[in-house]
Amino acid sequence: MTAFNVVRYRVKPDREAEFLNIHRQIGTDFKGFKRGALVKTGERTYCFVGEWTNFDRIVAARPRMVSLLDQFRDYLEDLGGGLGVTDPVSGSAVALLAPKKPRRAGKKAKAKKSAAKKPAKKKSKKRAKR
Repeated sequence: MTAFNVVRYRVKPDREAEFLNIHRQIGTDFKGFKRGALVKTGERTYCFVGEWTNFDRIVAARPRMVSLLDQFRDYLEDLGGGLGVTDPVSGSAVALLAPKKPRRAGKKAKAKKSAAKKPAKKKSKKRAKR
């Protein structure tokens, strides 16, 4: 089942450009990694969201993710509350949400639509014989 990891960061003043450059260059060739996004959530605050094929792939990738974090750990501020410089969470998806698809028109509605699009036929006037 699809899983996600989410990590919250706060970047030190004047280190945002370096932080963003590192994220743009990070290799994402983790086994089971589908896609990810770095989201700016406020002034100097960011959240990384990663989508994975399953939770076991996240667990297997953690040592390598920590080594990537070590490349920019000095750019981050302590979040306080005993968290350190990151606030990570991860788990399996229990509900996947998508926008509702518009209802498809039935055959009658389609016929009416196509009839409305066609130009009206001119009625020919037949001359009456005298």
